[in-house]
Amino acid sequence: MSWHPQYRSSKFRHVYGKAASKEKCYDCVPITRNVHDNHFCAVNPHFIAVVTECAGGGAFLVIPIHQTGKLDPHYPKICGHKGNVLDIKWNPFNDFVIASCSEDATVKIWDIPKHLLTRNITSPKKELLGHVRRVGLIEWHPTANNILFSSGYDYKIMIWNLDTKEAVISNPVKILDAHKDVVLSMSFNTDGSLLATACRDRKIRLIDPREGTVLQEASYKSHRVNKVLFLGNMKKLFSTGTSRWNNRQIALWDQNDLSVPLLEEDLDGSSGLLFPFYDSDTHMLYVVGKGDGNIRYYEISPEKPYLNYLMEYRSHLPQKGIGMMPKRGLEVSACEIFRFYKLIPTKSLIEPISMIVPRRSESYQEDIYPLTTGAQPALTAQEWLNGVNKGPLLVSLRPGSGAVNSLPQFLEPEPLKKTDQSQHQGRGERMPLQDRQKPSEIEDSRKQLKVEDKLPKNEQMRLSNGFDIFECPPPKTENELLQMFYRQQEEIRRLRELVNQRDVQIKQLELELRNLCTDTGSY
Repeated sequence: MSWHPQYRSSKFRHVYGKAASKEKCYDCVPITRNVHDNHFCAVNPHFIAVVTECAGGGAFLVIPIHQTGKLDPHYPKICGHKGNVLDIKWNPFNDFVIASCSEDATVKIWDIPKHLLTRNITSPKKELLGHVRRVGLIEWHPTANNILFSSGYDYKIMIWNLDTKEAVISNPVKILDAHKDVVLSMSFNTDGSLLATACRDRKIRLIDPREGTVLQEASYKSHRVNKVLFLGNMKKLFSTGTSRWNNRQIALWDQNDLSVPLLEEDLDGSSGLLFPFYDSDTHMLYVVGKGDGNIRYYEISPEKPYLNYLMEYRSHLPQKGIGMMPKRGLEVSACEIFRFYKLIPTKSLIEPISMIVPRRSESYQEDIYPLTTGAQPALTAQEWLNGVNKGPLLVSLRPGSGAVNSLPQFLEPEPLKKTDQSQHQGRGERMPLQDRQKPSEIEDSRKQLKVEDKLPKNEQMRLSNGFDIFECPPPKTENELLQMFYRQQEEIRRLRELVNQRDVQIKQLELELRNLCTDTGSY
């Protein structure tokens, strides 16, 4: 029998939840009273969208993320649906495009203007007509641009390609009809090549979405599943549901064997649904209870016991729905690793809750912010439909850094010392062989200069935490002023490094020319 230590080393053991102050909440928001089991809220670094109560038809609000405080009762709505809105999701690659689905059996795609809304938006950019009953779920593909999945009460999942000029699309590119009942939840793996679903027939299915074939099916009778979630690249699934005795229950599954769960655990006897959220960067799992104010969080490990309980955020205010900010919109200077937006209909309030790692230093903490998913698609819609798989493009959350891609990197600044020493040599003397630059390195440096010149100016000025310097509102408090100052310092430091690297390249190219002249003169 192997011995496991009682205490486990983890940098996230002391993570705590911090609710925003009253002035940083969104007040007087008419949150929907619909009883559908969905989040009813979608967030990105620019906007927060929330399904609202509306007389006749369905509507939702889109509020700028910095516009906190009391909401104007006549604030414009997005109101083009003829039935209640059941789900809303922001496009992961365009912060100004949102999809919505409704009881009127349609899915609509909306363009949100960059300026403040002055009137109701009633005309969608695109309308998707294919379902014959109400549409309860929508999900964007995680790596392919303009691919949308929708699930309706006709028991079908439809795949839509939005890369078309038509305003009304009535033919999906694929229909998945493997379910015998309503689909309650959909989740993609990291590269979007697999789809996991939870169905009202209590089964979890693992599906190849392009082929439409069911690869795995779980019919474990003692766990009635409601929500299912892929755990990043762990090759595991996490599900929430109820046990035979109607206790709220969580379960962990092996992606390659869904016959029996690796782990199942009863939480409590409450009746509300459990919403799971997974952060693949920190391997932290959050379980949010609907109808209560609790957020439990765990750390996932690849070996037993797999699920390590960390702590629980508690509040006396129950949440009806919950929104999640993408990692690129977090406040890295405050060591914030996750942020929820909690819908409290009893007070018409949306309350941000930040999950924070306690650190004394206010500098960038690289160990808790690994490279994370950025806002650029890895594939076009047609590439994915043709069978190509590719993981998400990653970015650094360090202020001032850009997207991580396959461009040739700058040469290291070590050759600078050799360059300085060589300046003392006469113009007619030849350079030592080991001091010469390799032709491949010279080509890389030339390519890098060309690529850098082609980059648009707005891309060079963009910060990695989700907004441009010029779009950021002026600081209102001393703390915000300090944060802005630190960001500008980081940007200045990055530009200085860039200038130094350019100087190195220029000197290396001068050396190459000098060596070529010397070689020509010797012959």
